Amino acid sequence: MSKVVALMSMSLDGYVADPDDGVDEVFDWYFSGDVEVVTPSRAFTFRVSPPSAEHLKGLMAAVGAMLTGRRTFDRANGWEGRHPFDVPAFVVTRRVPEGWPRPGSTVRFVTDGIESAVAQAKAAAAPKFVGVHGAQTIQQCLDAGLLDEIHVDLAAVLLGKGVPLFDHLANTPVALGNPTVVAGVGVTHLRYAVQR
Repeated sequence: MSKVVALMSMSLDGYVADPDDGVDEVFDWYFSGDVEVVTPSRAFTFRVSPPSAEHLKGLMAAVGAMLTGRRTFDRANGWEGRHPFDVPAFVVTRRVPEGWPRPGSTVRFVTDGIESAVAQAKAAAAPKFVGVHGAQTIQQCLDAGLLDEIHVDLAAVLLGKGVPLFDHLANTPVALGNPTVVAGVGVTHLRYAVQR
């Protein structure tokens, strides 16, 4: 069965974006090394440290579908219709944005809730896992008991304010397993199992 895994870059003080939804500081680590990593869609080429390169390559090989919220979709300009990991992307939203869906796009919209979105993404991802982007979408998955793991790329920056990753959890505390830790340049890659 496909796992559902949160995938976010976050500042040390818990923010995934600045107050204007900017992500430059938490994404700086993608350009902090000498090893090139090209996304499957060829939309981005990252230059990271060797440990971060291995982390990213493993991640991109393991993801079979992405799940995100409307805010992330809008900020990413809909990835021009194709997620950089070159997998189906499911967007949880109340209504489909104007001009979508588009011909040839791998982006799908789910208007009937997080449970339906997770089920559709898992079916598309199998046997690989579903990656989840966006603070609100991750929180919804946690609250519904649908998240299996949390992967945080902890950026070496303090933002002070912005968009927090875990600010509106309804069912706390959430127990996590022991982390796996990969130290990169400007980032620490953390991975936790969500305990049931």
